[in-house]
Amino acid sequence: MYQALYRKWRPKTFSDVIGQSHITQTLKKQVAEGRTSHAYLFTGTRGTGKTTCAKILAKAVNCEHPVDGDPCCQCASCQGIENGSFLDVLELDAASNNGVDQVRALRDEAIYSPANVKKRVYIVDEVHMLSTPAFNALLKILEEPPEHLMFILATTELHKVPATILSRCQRFSFKRITPQDIASRLTYVAGQEGIALAPDGAELLSRLADGALRDGLSLLDQCVAAGGTIDAAAVLEVLGLAGNLQTARLMEQILNRDAKAALLQLNQLYSGGKDVGAVLGELSTLVRDLLLRRTAPEGGAALLSGGYDSATLDKLGKDVSAVRLIYLATTLQKTTADLYYSSNRRTDAELCLLRLCDESLSGDLTALEARIQRLEEGVARGQLIHGAVAKSGETAKLHREAPAPKAFREGTAGTPEESPVSEMPAPAVDEPPWEEPPLPEEPPMPEDLGQRIFEVPEDPPAVKARVRQTTAAPTASKAAPPAAIAGDGNWWRALAENCKGRLPPMYRAFLDMCTGALSGDLLTVYAPDDITLGRLENDRVKSALCEEAEKASGVSIRLMFQVGEPPKASPQKNLQNLLKFGSQFDNIQIK
Repeated sequence: MYQALYRKWRPKTFSDVIGQSHITQTLKKQVAEGRTSHAYLFTGTRGTGKTTCAKILAKAVNCEHPVDGDPCCQCASCQGIENGSFLDVLELDAASNNGVDQVRALRDEAIYSPANVKKRVYIVDEVHMLSTPAFNALLKILEEPPEHLMFILATTELHKVPATILSRCQRFSFKRITPQDIASRLTYVAGQEGIALAPDGAELLSRLADGALRDGLSLLDQCVAAGGTIDAAAVLEVLGLAGNLQTARLMEQILNRDAKAALLQLNQLYSGGKDVGAVLGELSTLVRDLLLRRTAPEGGAALLSGGYDSATLDKLGKDVSAVRLIYLATTLQKTTADLYYSSNRRTDAELCLLRLCDESLSGDLTALEARIQRLEEGVARGQLIHGAVAKSGETAKLHREAPAPKAFREGTAGTPEESPVSEMPAPAVDEPPWEEPPLPEEPPMPEDLGQRIFEVPEDPPAVKARVRQTTAAPTASKAAPPAAIAGDGNWWRALAENCKGRLPPMYRAFLDMCTGALSGDLLTVYAPDDITLGRLENDRVKSALCEEAEKASGVSIRLMFQVGEPPKASPQKNLQNLLKFGSQFDNIQIK
C-alpha cells in the first residue's frame, strides 16, 4: 500500500529532525540525564516538527535502550509506540475533543499506572481549541500529576492558550525551516525514492513550502504524479501556478505606466473567473518579492514567496526604485484592506491600477516623493524642453546654410552662376515672419488666379525657379526655435510635465487633456470642453504656464485659453503665403 512521502519519511529520532537543533539537543540531554518534565508545550507554525518531536520524546522516555537520549527504535516499547499498539501513549486532537467531559474522562483515566511502558504520555494536538471549562479541568492534573504521567501539548496559536497553562509547562518554540534545509531534505528524499528532481525544482518547492518541511514533501509527492523531470516549469504547471505569469505581465504593465494595457489585463483575468481581491493580493506578494530583492539582494532570498523565478524578478525589478516599490506595496495593501467594505470591488481594483500607473493621481506624500524622483531622473538625462529648443535651433540653422538642391539648379536658365534667381537678394531676416508689419491691402485676386499660375507653359523657366525656391529654401529667422517648438508635440508634453510639479493634483489630470500651440509670444491652450477650461482658467495655472513657457522660449509670453482643437492652415491660406513670399523677388515676372 502506497504511503505518502511525508509519512514515510517522518523522523524517527531527534537526530533526524531538520532545522530544530536548538530543541532536539535540549530534549536529548534531558532524556539522557533523566531530568524530563511532566508537561511540555510545543509551539510553532504547521509542518515544523511539533507532533513528530512529541512522538520521539514519548518513545525516548519509554525506550529500553536509549542512545544518548535518542530512542533505539528496536525495542518492544519503541515499536509498540510507533505502530500505535500501546494505549499508554495516546494522541488526542483537541479540535474534536474540546469539551469538558472529554478532559474529565482523560483526567480520571490518567491516574492509573501504565500497563506496558514506564510513563503514560498524552499528546494533545491543537490544544488552543479546548474550551475554557476544559482548560480549567486540565489545570489541577497539570499542576500535580502522578510520577508516571507526562503531558505534551502542541499548538499553532500560542496566544489562545491561557497563562495558567503556560506557567505549568516547559515551552519550546519551533521556528520555520529555512529553504536551504528544505531543499536539501527534498533532494535527499528524491534520491532515495528514485525521483528526478532538478535543483531549480527543489529550490522552488522549498520556497513554496513556506518553512514547513511537511508541505514541501506533500508538494513533491504531488509533482511526482506528473512524471518526467521535476524542474521549476513542471512545478508551476502541476501546482497550477502558471497564472503567476499573468500577474507578472500585469506588474510589468504597471511598471511601464501603461494604464490601458493594465486595465485590459485585469479585465481578462476577471472574465476568466479570477477574483479581483486575489489579483491584488498576488500583486502585493510580487511587489514584496521585488522590494526584498532590491533592498536585500543577498540575505533576502530566504524571505521570497517562491511563486516567481529569479529571471522574472530580475526583469521586473531592473530599473525600479525602492521608493516606487514601497508606494506600490502601500497602495495595494490599503486597497486590499478596503475591498472588504467596497460596494463595487472591480471598480476599486481598477482605480487602484490607475493610481499605481500614475502616482500623481494619489496626492499623498509618497506619491509626491516618487514624482520628484521621476523629475530628478529626467533632469539627469537632460532638460527636456531645453533639449528640444537646441535640437530645433540646429535644424533651422542647417536649413539656412544648406545649398540649393539639384532640382533648383536644373530648373534655372543657364548655369547656376548665371541664373537670375541666384543673384536675387534674400528676404529680410530682422524679424520673424509672424512679427512682420501688416502688408498694404491688395486688390482682390481673381478666382482663377491660382489656376492660371499652374497653367504657365513650360518655356519660361523663371516660374519653375520661383515655385521651387519657395519649397527648397526656407526663410531664415532669428526666432526660429520657438516656431519649431510649437510644432513639436513633445514640447507641450514637456511643458505640461514641468507645470505639474507646481500645481496641486486636482489640476494635473485636466492639464493632460489639453494641447498647446506657441505662435510668437502667444501661447494658446486648447481645452477639449468647457469643464476643463473652467478648471484651468485661474491665476495659479496661468502663472505656472507662462513662467515655464518663458523659460523655454526666452520671450515674454501671453496666454489664451480656447475650447477646441488647434486650427489647421487651409489651402487658400497656404496659396496666399506662397504668393506673398514670391512677391519679394521683383525681377521675376509671371507670364
